[in-house]
Amino acid sequence: MSEKKWRTEISDARNNKSILRGYEITDLMGNLSFSQAIFLELSGRLPSEKEARLMDAMLVAPIDNGIAVPSITAARISYSGAGNVGSAIAAGVLAIGEHHGGAIEQAAKIFQDSVQGKVPAKYLVDQFTTHKKRFPGYGHKIFTTDPRTQRLMEVVKEEGLKSEHLDYALELEREIEKSQGKKLCLNVDGAIAACISDLGFDWRLAKGFFIIPRVVGILAHVHEESLKEKPFRRLEEHEYDYYGPQGKKLPGEFEKKAAKR
Repeated sequence: MSEKKWRTEISDARNNKSILRGYEITDLMGNLSFSQAIFLELSGRLPSEKEARLMDAMLVAPIDNGIAVPSITAARISYSGAGNVGSAIAAGVLAIGEHHGGAIEQAAKIFQDSVQGKVPAKYLVDQFTTHKKRFPGYGHKIFTTDPRTQRLMEVVKEEGLKSEHLDYALELEREIEKSQGKKLCLNVDGAIAACISDLGFDWRLAKGFFIIPRVVGILAHVHEESLKEKPFRRLEEHEYDYYGPQGKKLPGEFEKKAAKR
């Protein structure tokens, strides 16, 4: 029998059945929470009760962080022009990446590679400092200590969950402070990166742990935009500056062509 072009071990929908990771969807409905289903979908196994609680906490943390961030402003501006919920949500998601939400993936890769390779935290900090590389998952514009990180740490401790990557992340925080002479707190992106690593998720899935909950926040803001704001948002004159040249004259040959038209 020849191998078929498209293959998956995740799901199937035929013969009057919808299967997810071997379970019938109807058996999961009403028995699994949404976060438990996400855990199953992404990992291929059901979470324990302790893991499910941490999963819940991780997915609540990035759900919304105010109107000023790119994923929200992009979505609201898109809706103000297009008037389409789907395209506005897509615009918000497209604003997530290297500089907004991307630190989870970057930090998770560092934590997983370093823990697996038994890289001392001090050595890693020295390497980053020598090459003037930033520390993804550390520092925050508002918080000196990120309360969301503290809450995730509390959940991990309360449930007695494995914390090898989280412990390493906190050791890095201490070494960064020694090296820099100032504290760069482990922020919520870094904490989520450490927690998903301890739960066994591959770092390549990490951006999804920001995108999945943030879509809910984006939807709420788009809905509010549709109800409470007028279409076609634009900047007022006092909100921007033009600093380009002025008073340029077209060369004569261009003026002649324009006159002929």
